[in-house]
Amino acid sequence: MPIIPPGTQPCASLVLAAESAFPVIAPPTSPSFAPLYLQIKGLLERSLEAREWRPGEAIPSEIDLASRYGVSQGTVRKAIDALAADNLLVRRQGKGTYVATLINEHPSRVRFLRIRRDDGVDEYPQSRLVDVRRGKASGDVARLLALRSGEGVLLLRRVLTFAGAPVVLDDIVLPGALFRGLTKARYEAWRGPLYGFFESEFGVRMLSAQERVKAVAADAPSAKLLGVDAGLPLLAVERVTFTYGERPVELRRGLCVTAQCHYHNALG
Repeated sequence: MPIIPPGTQPCASLVLAAESAFPVIAPPTSPSFAPLYLQIKGLLERSLEAREWRPGEAIPSEIDLASRYGVSQGTVRKAIDALAADNLLVRRQGKGTYVATLINEHPSRVRFLRIRRDDGVDEYPQSRLVDVRRGKASGDVARLLALRSGEGVLLLRRVLTFAGAPVVLDDIVLPGALFRGLTKARYEAWRGPLYGFFESEFGVRMLSAQERVKAVAADAPSAKLLGVDAGLPLLAVERVTFTYGERPVELRRGLCVTAQCHYHNALG
């Protein structure tokens, strides 16, 4: 799968104030110096990655953050706006700003759910986990997940259903080091979306993804799990998902039956 993880952006230079444990922005040293609000955005993103504020929790006020970093409230507001645009934070009118979470998202607002029913019914598919196995990363998997070849991975296979009918067969590969303790029993005890499970139980937040979509013919084992004839055209969706710092943390291939469903993607 030729999905290449995006490059890492250079970090802004920082100095530590002698009287404070918090980073203070250093003065610009070259024309390529990042705008101040982007430096504050980067510092806030580090705090989010370190789980200083957990998913669903409120972050400090703009006034408190401005004092913390030694910048204006307007600069902090612009940084928060940028993080909200990246779906890392959520503003709630009259309440404050909260860390975004995938745990309790409504089906119509789940950013990573692309398969929808043709009849327009707003339904989150039911998930049946077929298998959880441990394995070793092949060369291609290692490249896409930024692992070493042969490093431990977890292999999940699950079937998604709408109204009891199988619609998606997912094969998912996860870095073993990030998902220690993931078992079939532990997943089956969870009630909610898969990415909410990753976030709640393992502290791994899925923030962005790259996908490749193509048509394929159903092989016999996949056809059996999906309840269709071998050779039936299916929609194959291959995805690499990233967490903070554009770090790849999931590789999946979904085979989708589109007789009564479609792939939905909103642009712009």
